[in-house]
Amino acid sequence: MYLTKVSLWDIVKKQFRFKLKSFRGMFTSLMLLQVMAILFSLGGEGGGGGGSDTFSYDMKNYSGNIIIAFMMIWAFISAIVVTTQAYRYDDYTFVANRLSSHLANILFLGWASVIGGVTFVLASQSLKMVIFFLKDREFIVSQHLTVLQMAEGAAATILYLFLFTAIGYLVGMLVQRSKVFMIIIPGLLFGSLFLNVFLASESTFVIDIGQIFVRETSFLLFALKVLVASAFAYGISAWISNSLEVRK
Repeated sequence: MYLTKVSLWDIVKKQFRFKLKSFRGMFTSLMLLQVMAILFSLGGEGGGGGGSDTFSYDMKNYSGNIIIAFMMIWAFISAIVVTTQAYRYDDYTFVANRLSSHLANILFLGWASVIGGVTFVLASQSLKMVIFFLKDREFIVSQHLTVLQMAEGAAATILYLFLFTAIGYLVGMLVQRSKVFMIIIPGLLFGSLFLNVFLASESTFVIDIGQIFVRETSFLLFALKVLVASAFAYGISAWISNSLEVRK
């Protein structure tokens, strides 16, 4: 008889590779969402116009905001799917524990965020090309980005997506802990939006929290905030999972 010592990292790597194969459909849905987002973006995001007796003009703004919004929703929902019972049961095909499962999930969602960030840059450039060739415009003013700016944009997108996977992972674990959270979480979200829109409130708790990341001008501080917040969300998720039954 031989005693084989298996390291935690070896188990995590096997689970990570398994998840890459199991969640291939997640990346297919990402591509489809990006195509949809590009089509929605062709309508523009505001603009203006004017003129006089001799001439008139019409102006429209285009950006990748709709694309990134679709991708944030994708990251959030994908993380929730990872926490469902059907996918968590797959981890029992390995000699593993909850720690290795969480680490593999975080690695997978981190990799998904990297793929999302890189493809966002490509989708944004595709949107620009489509506008150049399909839109009948006399004048087109385009912001030319350097390689460094594109890299920073991709990195920021990766961090945003990773943050949304952490939030989705936490929400998914809360729902697995108690189905009551399926009512509480949407209630808090829509209640916050109600206060902001219908009561003409200048800010809400959700918006105030979001400003911590959006208004940060230093990329390093922004990255630090995202990583700390993500680690906090994943840590709480791991703590919540310890109270679940082994096969729940």
